[in-house]
Amino acid sequence: MPPRLPPLPDDQWDDRTREVLAALLPRRMRNAAAAGNAMSTLVRHPDLTAAFLPYSTYLLVGSTLPDRLRELVVLRIARRHDCAYEWTHHFHAARQCGLTESEIEAAGQGKAADPLESAVLAAVDELDENSDVTDGTWAALAAHLDEHQLMDLVFTVGTYALMAMAFNTFGIRPEHDARERAERRRARDR
Repeated sequence: MPPRLPPLPDDQWDDRTREVLAALLPRRMRNAAAAGNAMSTLVRHPDLTAAFLPYSTYLLVGSTLPDRLRELVVLRIARRHDCAYEWTHHFHAARQCGLTESEIEAAGQGKAADPLESAVLAAVDELDENSDVTDGTWAALAAHLDEHQLMDLVFTVGTYALMAMAFNTFGIRPEHDARERAERRRARDR
């Protein structure tokens, strides 16, 4: 099925389109091919993208939440919302953060061996289902995370759920399906 909102073609990009991506992408990547399907679709609405990107970039690179926990959150949200784009992109990011393929698959199912990671995944499920966490989950998280990290966790869950809804609704598909399959084959052959 074709996307409802396809990526904006290169010949329709202008200075404003490129400018709104400055919060996330270096100048050389501010074009349809390098920006990827998500950013190339979001720039169809430059004002919204200009407002949203600095915030979402904070969650991705400036948050107090450790990278590994952030990736667990995104993977669980991606699986809960059946968002192929988020899953594919964050599968690779999770590998770069040191998660194994089996840990990634387990996170998608809401499972982790580590108690903190298990509490984070429980929080994702509770927030996604009830817009709140139980006192037990909060206590488990608060035993390991400070106040800022707890706040960043909640905002990360909500933001990636929102992005999954947008990506699914607009029909944004991953660009890296072939690369992911090749990486999985290499991992199996080791």
